[in-house]
Amino acid sequence: MSTQAYVIAIVLFATVNGIFSPWLVGMFPFVFVLMPAFFLSSLSVLLFISSILFATITLILGGIPAALHERWSGAKESTEVSMWIWLAGVGLLTLPAAANFVLFGL
Repeated sequence: MSTQAYVIAIVLFATVNGIFSPWLVGMFPFVFVLMPAFFLSSLSVLLFISSILFATITLILGGIPAALHERWSGAKESTEVSMWIWLAGVGLLTLPAAANFVLFGL
């Protein structure tokens, strides 16, 4: 499988986690501190920015084990093993949001 397919799956998992995570409300204080001027208009902007921030954090945290594997193996480019590690890391981080996705997303 090409790395493009892995990246698409990783981004889809991170998006599901960003939208349906039970800890999304915990991002509100960070978003208020990072971008206070955006929230004078509506709550929907706050939810949108919070979900994007949570999805980005999921991508970063899920990629740490893959980056460590690439570093230790001495790979110059991403291999299929490192992409599987990244997908598994993001998948594990998405597990708490899976129940909300099944209940409310489908």
